[in-house]
Amino acid sequence: MRIALVRQRYNPHGGAERFIERVLGAFPGGGATFSVFARRWTGARPGVEIVRCDPFYLGRVWRDAGFERAVCRALAARRFDLVQSHERVACCDIFRAGDGVHAQWLDNRRRALGPLGRLGIACNPAHRYALAAERRLFASPRLRAVICNSRMVRDEIRSRFGVAEDKLHVIYNGVDLEAFHPRLRESLGARARAELGIPPGAMTWVFVGSGFERKGVSRLVRAFREGAAAGAHLIVVGSDRRESRARAEARDLGERVHFLGGRDDVRPWYGAADAFVLPTLYDPFPNAALEAMACGLPVVTTHQCGAAELVRPGENGWLCDALDAASLASFMGALDPERARAMGARARATAEAHGLDATAARLLALYRALAPG
Repeated sequence: MRIALVRQRYNPHGGAERFIERVLGAFPGGGATFSVFARRWTGARPGVEIVRCDPFYLGRVWRDAGFERAVCRALAARRFDLVQSHERVACCDIFRAGDGVHAQWLDNRRRALGPLGRLGIACNPAHRYALAAERRLFASPRLRAVICNSRMVRDEIRSRFGVAEDKLHVIYNGVDLEAFHPRLRESLGARARAELGIPPGAMTWVFVGSGFERKGVSRLVRAFREGAAAGAHLIVVGSDRRESRARAEARDLGERVHFLGGRDDVRPWYGAADAFVLPTLYDPFPNAALEAMACGLPVVTTHQCGAAELVRPGENGWLCDALDAASLASFMGALDPERARAMGARARATAEAHGLDATAARLLALYRALAPG
């Protein structure tokens, strides 16, 4: 089977890239050959063909439109059994909706903005292009399947674009259950706490993610200030151009809030924490939430997050509306390390149904069902 994978830019920390790695590993014994169509790509596996599609551009709209044209031309000149795209291009057989629905994200974002912010969204040509590309993609007669990383995304696509139910396939992100494991608390956590000066018994929260505005870092800092127990600590892992603003907002909290920037290996910080928190305004399904659960951490997130589907409130985590700062603060005040440990054991049990092998098996079944002959 010959499979083409489309991803415009490779980000070693990105969820789409990790998903592609699972695609590449889903065919044991050389059952498929892969070509990756991208502007830039690093770290591809041996034997994977890289097809560079990098036309000149100025600005985001030209960038995305130029890439779509270039990739569709390149695909038309080749023969593949399946073309799977992680970008909104209409020349694919399978679309993986890893970024969710842009129209829904904008609706959620408008809730958090004032009149000027909402006007800015309406006037932004990049948003207009993304909305148009989304409509073209889901109306494409070539589209045979959509991989949704949560039921939330599936339902959004069905209700907004009328895509047939039999084209929508929910395949959750998989997690390496050995690499992300509660034993990290003993093997890496104590050292990570000592590095940050966190006392052994202090309740510690961890946030992992980039895109601080979307993922709610400012709201998190306010909720931590208002609700977290005295002596609690917050670890923020992720890079963002707004980091300096977030640091300023947390300045009065002193050394209880730790901004670590982007990290290639986030496992020590899961090991250092008692609970995971992600007050995101919109997140189709963050890998970090499932990784945290696999590490035995309860998850506090929002109803606007696809990972909410795995959270049983009061058992393995809690849920609130993204803009409900009072509820978030109350949840942060309700957990202590002992209760977090008990809830975290149930979170680990939840994650065990979503290992890499389970994800690969679902992908393989979908490809075999769609492949010709």
